[in-house]
Amino acid sequence: MSDLFELFPTPVMRVPRVLDDSGVRAFRQRFVPAAGQLNHHSGELSHSQILAADADPLLADLSARLAPHLAEFGTHLFGQSLSWTIKEMWLNVMQTGGRQAIHTHANSFVSGVLYLSDCHPASNTLFIRSLGGQGYVFANTHAKAAVGPFNAEKWRGPDPAPGDLVLFPSSLLHEVPVNRGGLRVTLAFNAIPDRLDAWGYSISFGR
Repeated sequence: MSDLFELFPTPVMRVPRVLDDSGVRAFRQRFVPAAGQLNHHSGELSHSQILAADADPLLADLSARLAPHLAEFGTHLFGQSLSWTIKEMWLNVMQTGGRQAIHTHANSFVSGVLYLSDCHPASNTLFIRSLGGQGYVFANTHAKAAVGPFNAEKWRGPDPAPGDLVLFPSSLLHEVPVNRGGLRVTLAFNAIPDRLDAWGYSISFGR
């Protein structure tokens, strides 16, 4: 009997209800008015300035809530429970018709998106297979071909509710398709571990 298994899978973790409804409202009231920096590719998308995790009591409380989830996710990446630091956070406010171009997050290992509003299903975060990562050129793509985790080029994230969190490796390509719904508000962040150790040769990260 054949045995099919996944080889070198990429982890993506969803954590429901990191913030309750009152927490979501507090974040929106505090930070949405500060999201005045227009996106370079979409006039219907704006961002806040980069926010330090200790710059505001709401952010500090959120950082404490995120800490155990970052440690759990980091264990899947590095095989060890490490101490994690959130380098930066920023708010994204997307109007109807807005989009976020395909990108990765540099100078970090884990990135996250905390949803602060409802999200139209067509505008969920879309994760994309690394370009040029396949060992052959031809593809079998047509209406009768089934798409699964081994041959898909894109994967649409789970339907989020306000207060839900999604964690993923910072190097994973992702984008937000055109927003077909109402106002879409998210808080994004990047995180790094305190150190990594490769058989005694260690590297530390800090300010």
